[in-house]
Amino acid sequence: MLSFGRTLNVTRAAAADFSLRTRPTLTLCSDRRLLRISPRRKCSGKRYNVPPSAEFLARVSGIATMAKLPYQETADGLDAAFIGVPIDTGTSNRPGARFGPRQIRAESALLRSYNSGTRAAPYESLMVADIGDVNVNMYDLKDTCKRIRDAYRKVLATGCIPLTMGGDHTIAYPILQAVAEKHGPVGLVHVDAHADTSDVVLGEKIGHGTPFRRCVEEGLLDCRRVVQIGLRGSGYSADSYEWSRAQGFRVVQVEECWFKSLAPLMAEVRAQMGSGPVYLRRLQY
Repeated sequence: MLSFGRTLNVTRAAAADFSLRTRPTLTLCSDRRLLRISPRRKCSGKRYNVPPSAEFLARVSGIATMAKLPYQETADGLDAAFIGVPIDTGTSNRPGARFGPRQIRAESALLRSYNSGTRAAPYESLMVADIGDVNVNMYDLKDTCKRIRDAYRKVLATGCIPLTMGGDHTIAYPILQAVAEKHGPVGLVHVDAHADTSDVVLGEKIGHGTPFRRCVEEGLLDCRRVVQIGLRGSGYSADSYEWSRAQGFRVVQVEECWFKSLAPLMAEVRAQMGSGPVYLRRLQY
C-alpha cells in the first residue's frame, strides 16, 4: 500500500513507475557486530536490509531514504516497502503536505532498528526498502488518484505490504481502491482528528475530507471492522460522527482517551479486527 518517482526528466512512459535505485548500506547482525558496507545483511542464514547504525555512520550523512534503508525501483522481493505520496491538492485550507514524504525521510535518520519497549526488531525478519514516490500530477487531483491506485496495484501484486508517507488525506481513497481490489473489503484503524466522512467539500466529492464516505459507497470497507480513534474539536454539524456510527464504525472521541491507559482500548481493537486484512491510517495532530 505505498507510494513512489522523484527524479527530474522522468519520461511520460515511466510516469507511474518508481525512480529510485538500490544502494549500499552499512550492515549489522543481531549481535551488534559491524559486518561490512553492502546492500543486504545476512543473519541466521537469511539476508535482510537493515538501517545503518548511528554508532558507525553519522545520521547527517548519506541519501535521505526512509530510515536510511536501501531504495529500489519496484517492490519485487520485499515484504514491506515505504512509499511517498507527495500531494496536497486535495486540501481545503493549509498546503504543505506535498513535502511530507521528503521531511519524514529526513527525520527518519533518528530511527533505530530495535524497540526496547515492544522488543520489536522488524529488520530481523522482514525485507524492507524505500521505493520512492508516486509520480503525482500536481495539476489534476483525479489523475493523481488514478496514478496512486495504479502504483499500489503494482506493489500489492508482488505480495508486498505498502507503508505510506503522505500527502494529504485524499490518498486513502485510491489506496483503499487498490487494496480492496486485491483483498476485498478491509478493516480500518483510523487514528485522526477528523472523521473524513464528508459528502461534498467546496463542491467536490474527492478531497481530504471525503475519502471514507467514498470508500463506504464503493464497498471498500468492512464496516464492522472500522474504528476511528481520537476524533476531536468542533465540526460543521453532528452528522460526521453520527454518519460513521450509522455505518457500523466504532467512534472513539479523544475525550475517551484522556487520563487512562490505551492498552485496554487497543486490545479491543485487535479483537475487533480479527484475522482479516486491515488498513492502518496515519495520525494527525
